[in-house]
Amino acid sequence: MADRSVSRGRSNRRRGRWAAVCAGFALALGVGQGTGVAAGAPVPPVPRGNILSAPVALVGGTVHPDAPPAGADDWNCRPSHEHPRPVVLLHGTFANAYDDWGVLSPYLKQLGYCVFAPNYGAPPGSRIKATAHVPDSAREIAGYVDRVLRATGAHQVDLVGHSQGGGVTPRWYLRFDGGTDSAHPERNKVHSLIGLAPSNHGTTASGLGTLTTRLGLDPAVSAVVGQAYSDQMVGSEVNTELDRGGDTQPGVDYTVIATRLDEVVTPYTHQFLTAGPGATVKNITIQDICPRDLSEHLSIVYDSNAAQLVRNALDPAHAQPVGCGLALPVLGG
Repeated sequence: MADRSVSRGRSNRRRGRWAAVCAGFALALGVGQGTGVAAGAPVPPVPRGNILSAPVALVGGTVHPDAPPAGADDWNCRPSHEHPRPVVLLHGTFANAYDDWGVLSPYLKQLGYCVFAPNYGAPPGSRIKATAHVPDSAREIAGYVDRVLRATGAHQVDLVGHSQGGGVTPRWYLRFDGGTDSAHPERNKVHSLIGLAPSNHGTTASGLGTLTTRLGLDPAVSAVVGQAYSDQMVGSEVNTELDRGGDTQPGVDYTVIATRLDEVVTPYTHQFLTAGPGATVKNITIQDICPRDLSEHLSIVYDSNAAQLVRNALDPAHAQPVGCGLALPVLGG
């Protein structure tokens, strides 16, 4: 009997040691995520992206070019006290909502936001969108935001956009199509604009745009790929008109999330904004936060580090450290 008692005691001590090891391992994993959350506090979810998310979404966007991404376009959604403003996601040029927002849309929905993701700048059924003249696309967005405000009962929305959808088109909407009221900023329909690799001040397109512009070929190229191409070149009429009145509108908070590896909106510093009266601007280069982040123009919307920066920009009062996970060119992660 004594031998059995000793054996049971040793077994219990072994189990206790294993439990401690497992608990320590779990704690180490939690610290490795870089959450910086105090014990007992709720841990915000992290984006559920991986290197297959972008290719899968690309296929889905080809098969269903007019479909919303997961988590978006619940017209019965009502904003919560914690997240009172719906988020409207605006895709980039030659993309659609489904293939641009496969990670960010369900992530924001999981965080408790009402999420909406229009397709714009092309007829229904078109695989590639956001190819129309920028002012025309801006008017589409104006109508869509009004619809979101009516459906949700919200006073304002937050805009999160990629490339054209984070740059010239929403800025045109804010200035010229009713997104803001300069005389009465409290009446603004938009609280914040968060751009992922936004086309704010025109692009050289890694030299291609410079070549077509100098050769006078922009109209010919736009006749094939859409007027949005010419509109986003350095020195275009759209950019000249926007820049004439300054970068920002009173009462709007702007965040730019850029990557040094951008090969489309070049130089990448053309993405940054300068705050005017009554506005705030935060310009972020993602490698300054996560030095080993390898996302470029396309994959930044599938970069979990960028998604966490968007979360912080939407809710700066509860900002959390970015985990700085693996992010690859083209694929994200």
